Amino acid sequence: MRPKDPFIGREILDGQYKIVQKIGTGGMGSVYKAEQSAMNRMVAIKILHPKLTNRKDLVARFRREARAMSQLTHPNTVKVFMYGELPEDGSLYIVMEFLEGKNLNQTVRRGGPMDAERAIPVLVPCCYALHEAHEMGIVHRDLKPENIFLCNQGGMSDFAKVLDFGLAKVTEQQMRPGSIILTQEGMVFGTPEFMSPEQAQGKTLDARSDLYSLAVILYEVLTGKLPFEAKTPMEYIQKHVVEPPIPLNQRVPDRNNFDPGLEAVLAKALEKKPEDRFQDAKAFAEALALYGGGSAVTSVGGVVSSSPSITPSPAPSVPVSGPQDAASSRPDSVAARGPSTGLLVGVAAACLLAGVVLAVLVMNFLAK
Repeated sequence: MRPKDPFIGREILDGQYKIVQKIGTGGMGSVYKAEQSAMNRMVAIKILHPKLTNRKDLVARFRREARAMSQLTHPNTVKVFMYGELPEDGSLYIVMEFLEGKNLNQTVRRGGPMDAERAIPVLVPCCYALHEAHEMGIVHRDLKPENIFLCNQGGMSDFAKVLDFGLAKVTEQQMRPGSIILTQEGMVFGTPEFMSPEQAQGKTLDARSDLYSLAVILYEVLTGKLPFEAKTPMEYIQKHVVEPPIPLNQRVPDRNNFDPGLEAVLAKALEKKPEDRFQDAKAFAEALALYGGGSAVTSVGGVVSSSPSITPSPAPSVPVSGPQDAASSRPDSVAARGPSTGLLVGVAAACLLAGVVLAVLVMNFLAK
């Protein structure tokens, strides 16, 4: 029989929160559901494992995660209310919003792969949430389906929340004087199945690494499979570095009806070299949004409208990046169009003038 968790049933921070149950655990800590009676709400509290509090590097990482997350305000990033150290035993904690639903991994495992019309409105807002983090100098570094949570919020279903910046790389613009630098070149952190090639090689990372990981997530959500055939974490790492991904339409023969334009967008996001990918999360989001089907895809939430989209899907031959050629995107050539508006107005004016002249002649004739 497992010993009872010492935090369950405990009131912390001068009775502000009462811990009700454990809802998850990981390598660095556990997450609990807690009641905040003064605000009449439930919250989630992440507490670093007490046995790790004497590890300065892990404590610094935990504090860095809390500080980084507390500065993010995008509605598709989980909200952080407060963080600090429990006065009772020195345990470090983060108080976050409590979410009800299931993560993207659970959603796909239970319901099967998603159609693009559902998957893209989930992933596009995540791009914008990451864009905010990237502009603040924060790289997530551990994006995977388990770290994208789907819930109902504000009347929207499949409202996505990006979770767990626990391995976040904070760049120099975010570092405080005297901060411990934890991300040394040559060290590999993250989840092998979703690592970018440069992350798998222990190289310095930037925002484009997160875009690669997000593209792997979308690939799996659409197909139920990863873009490589591998059996071990080391095999995945090697294939991220040297092997091209299996084309989307070849991965699942019974579902090979993906728009070639969407396949091109994913292929670009999965390029081995960061400079060959989309250069920021906003550009990736805008490219994906074209393939969101008949639902309006916005920078916040998920599906917000079921009305048909008025943006035509680009031809597969149009490059993924760069502006489209204006003439090639028009629906008709000039020769195929009807008479111009100016010509029609001219004809109408001539007819009106002829009618007036005829009326004058008839009146003169009758007067004689």
